[in-house]
Amino acid sequence: MTAAPERQPPPLSVPIWRQPDGDPVSCAEKIKVLNENLAEIRQMCQDAFEDALLMGCDERQIRDVLAGVVEGLANPFDAAGDPTPSAAAGGTVNEDGRAGSQRGAADGDS
Repeated sequence: MTAAPERQPPPLSVPIWRQPDGDPVSCAEKIKVLNENLAEIRQMCQDAFEDALLMGCDERQIRDVLAGVVEGLANPFDAAGDPTPSAAAGGTVNEDGRAGSQRGAADGDS
């Protein structure tokens, strides 16, 4: 029995990362981390996808389950209605460790 030829996924198309106001993220280090995270997630999903196929799972179901994982992600910063933590952009952190609502000059994209 011959092994199936290894198919590589198409090259990863990285997005222009945007802030909630629509402006692009301009910090090179942030963009680097976001792109690295995306590449790692893609590889992890590819590995899980291939494992499931090798174990005889239905391709459509695997894709649906992986999509469901993304859909089920919780935004831990949405409790105050603000999807981005001001602390991550140089703002304040409350006593409970959550992002504060004060925004300073460093709150923009650094």
